[in-house]
Amino acid sequence: MEEKLQIRIFPDGRIEAETLGIKGEKCTDYILILENILNAHAVQAEYTKEFYETEQVTLEQTQQNTLK
Repeated sequence: MEEKLQIRIFPDGRIEAETLGIKGEKCTDYILILENILNAHAVQAEYTKEFYETEQVTLEQTQQNTLK
C-alpha cells in the first residue's frame, strides 16, 4: 500500500490527520511535521492497527570477489 497522510479540516477549525500505509512507530514522525506545518499542537493521538504492525524490509546481500 502506498504511504499517505489524510488531513481533514472541519468548519470549527479542528484538524484530524490519519496516516495510511505507514506501519509501526514511523507514523508518529508525522505528528511533529504536522504541528510545524500547521503551527498547532496535537491534543490527542489514537493509533490505528498499522501502528502495531511491522514493516517488512528485504535486504539483499551481494558478494564481491576480487582477483589478486
